[in-house]
Amino acid sequence: MRTMNQAGKPERTAAFPAEPPSVERRAEEFSARRLGVVRKYFRAHPRIMDLVVVLVYLVAGSGVFVSGNYQIDLAPHMVIVLASAVVLMFRRDHPLTVLAILSVFEVINLAVVPIASNVGASVWFGLYAVGVKYKPVPSFLLAVLAAVPLTMYLLLLYQYPQDFLAVGGPSAEVATSISVIIMLFSNVLSVGIGASVRRSRAHEQELQQWAVRNSQLASVAERNRIAREMHDVVAHSLTVMVALSDGAAVVVKRNPSQAAQVMDQISQTGRTALADMRRVLGVLRDSGGANRSPQPDSANMTDLIDGFRHAGLPITFSQTGPAILEDPSLALTVYRIVQESLTNVLRYATAVSRVQVELTNNPTKGLLRIVVRDDGHGALNAALGAGHGIVGMQERARFYAGTVHAGPQPQGGWLVEAVLHPAEGP
Repeated sequence: MRTMNQAGKPERTAAFPAEPPSVERRAEEFSARRLGVVRKYFRAHPRIMDLVVVLVYLVAGSGVFVSGNYQIDLAPHMVIVLASAVVLMFRRDHPLTVLAILSVFEVINLAVVPIASNVGASVWFGLYAVGVKYKPVPSFLLAVLAAVPLTMYLLLLYQYPQDFLAVGGPSAEVATSISVIIMLFSNVLSVGIGASVRRSRAHEQELQQWAVRNSQLASVAERNRIAREMHDVVAHSLTVMVALSDGAAVVVKRNPSQAAQVMDQISQTGRTALADMRRVLGVLRDSGGANRSPQPDSANMTDLIDGFRHAGLPITFSQTGPAILEDPSLALTVYRIVQESLTNVLRYATAVSRVQVELTNNPTKGLLRIVVRDDGHGALNAALGAGHGIVGMQERARFYAGTVHAGPQPQGGWLVEAVLHPAEGP
């Protein structure tokens, strides 16, 4: 797609890019890469993970250590194990209810099979789910409470099988106490693992939210920048068009050919302004924040000066020092400051016979000086404008730790002086 610049030359404009992925999706993709293949799969298929947990519990609950001639009936034990496995399928959605049911099942299991090797295993999975879903303090309290039924049974009702005790080993009371301690430690450890996973997921979510907020702030900042660009485009173009129209009205009868040239310049300026506004408005409509706004630089300075000359300003332009083409952002800042200064001269000054534009680039001292002065008799009247022009120049200069002074000169006319420090820019 091509448009016409202010000198009437064709220039390319950026085509609309493909819709970029949302910030939320990019953050999720980044988190998925951190998880790895296995964890990513189970995160995407939580019910399959539940089945894996149930299978692990069934393997743990299928073994019962038997010593000597101690005889047990495994049928009730397997029924309780299967019932606990079914209950575990709901641990993700109803962790507290599942924990309460499993705590009762563990007491029944120990009563049916006093030497069952899987005592407390189902509770561990239930406590992990509690630790993942709830805050650490109540989760650890629940870990202690979940051990109360089994602890009370072990201390008050449980009879340790004598045939199961090793010869010369600890007594039944000591073995029971050790079992209680191990059970409490296992419960706390299960909650700790769940709390660690919960904290990791919360941190991951905070990072995603931070990425979204950061993108939104960047989008707002970019839109503010675009709004300033819109002000520069509209204010400059309309001011030039009004000045050219007034000139055409004066010379149309005396010199029709010259009036035709002025009208052609008006047409070119209007088309350029419309093209720039379309690109700016296209960015405002695009939630992806693609940068398609006009980006003139110092290479366009000649066209800018010529445009104001056509509008009637007697401009002399001088530049000292090396060019600044290698820094597009700095070049844009210089361009906009000069453009705004000349627009104010054209809009407010009267009886102007000389306008001087001076650019002095001194990389050794890290200074870039922009001076625009005129000898007109008018003064910048705040009542005539919204006051955004000078403020906009000051904001641009701050990006390079610079200052902008604008005011009347003692000998008459108006002076705009901007001093930038390119080395301290963004």
